[in-house]
Amino acid sequence: MTKKNIRFCYRKIIDASSQQAWDKYVFESTYHEFLLQAQFYNKEKKYTSFRELLLHEKGAEKLHFLVSAAFTGYLPQLGNKVPDILNSLGKQFLEFKNYQFEIIHSDIKNKSKHQVAVHFFSEPLVWHDSIGNYLLVSAANEEKSNHGILTHLVPLQPFLGIYSLKTGVE
Repeated sequence: MTKKNIRFCYRKIIDASSQQAWDKYVFESTYHEFLLQAQFYNKEKKYTSFRELLLHEKGAEKLHFLVSAAFTGYLPQLGNKVPDILNSLGKQFLEFKNYQFEIIHSDIKNKSKHQVAVHFFSEPLVWHDSIGNYLLVSAANEEKSNHGILTHLVPLQPFLGIYSLKTGVE
């Protein structure tokens, strides 16, 4: 039997309409950090949007990294669990160690246009089967017991994709 190891990527978008407390903290902190960091690339105050900075100011793509500093302090609150992704029992289960921060839009004069994304990359899982719109998975390091392997049934949903696939022999 061929074993399929997968890693998920979940792209969480955070903007002014976000309702969860964690999202609101990230929104506020990253917007304030954007305002601070954008000053370095906009000394003459010619531009108001992130897009304009990217188009006209050399090195402005570093703002993704620079602004991410305001976000990383909130990561421990997630307990290494990918937010919003629940198994069929309504439980958070998907663990991550790696992530990537991205500024989608922002505007110095209009906070409501600020939008960021966090890409969460899951730890490896074994993909056992597909059942309708669900994937049956287990942790890659899950030990088989007398009761079998503990699994999760994961619904396919927007912004959740298979980031990588590795096949091998069991």
